[in-house]
Amino acid sequence: MPDSLLDMLTKALFADSEAQVYAVLDGAAIPGLLTKAQECQIEPICLYRGDLIPELAAAAPYQVTLKRGSPFTDWLLQEGWGQHWGIFAVSRADWRPLREHLCSLTQVYDSDYQPIYFRYYDPRVLRVYLPTCDAGELRTVFGPITRLLCEDEESGLLRFWVSGGELGSDHLPLK
Repeated sequence: MPDSLLDMLTKALFADSEAQVYAVLDGAAIPGLLTKAQECQIEPICLYRGDLIPELAAAAPYQVTLKRGSPFTDWLLQEGWGQHWGIFAVSRADWRPLREHLCSLTQVYDSDYQPIYFRYYDPRVLRVYLPTCDAGELRTVFGPITRLLCEDEESGLLRFWVSGGELGSDHLPLK
């Protein structure tokens, strides 16, 4: 990724100086996520509860607090942008209440009331799902989140927010 694109993306992610930027990352899509986090001294927080077998832990979604210009943030944006590695949540909430919120979104129920995993943290899912939500569903999804950001089909940036019970969005081309 050219420096100018990295700068544009970083500026968009960290636009609200009062808020924290979190990544919700798909362990199944990111080779060596946990190893890279350890190298960068980042603590990824698993969004699946309980003790997990190693294979499930490696494929689980993780919440990571991002810092502007950190080695992990730069690696994530440079190597992962356009690869469907995850989404970004901007919130003024601390990491713990945000984790509780993000965890609550990982399971939904099918028409037979059977629990299934919901991969909202895959940008290909999020960008299709959010426009279908009514006001109540948007409140549930966003909770303490002020903005959700993800890549579009062509590696541009999509930004989503809720205003007056309706979904707002815009698009920032990065090419």
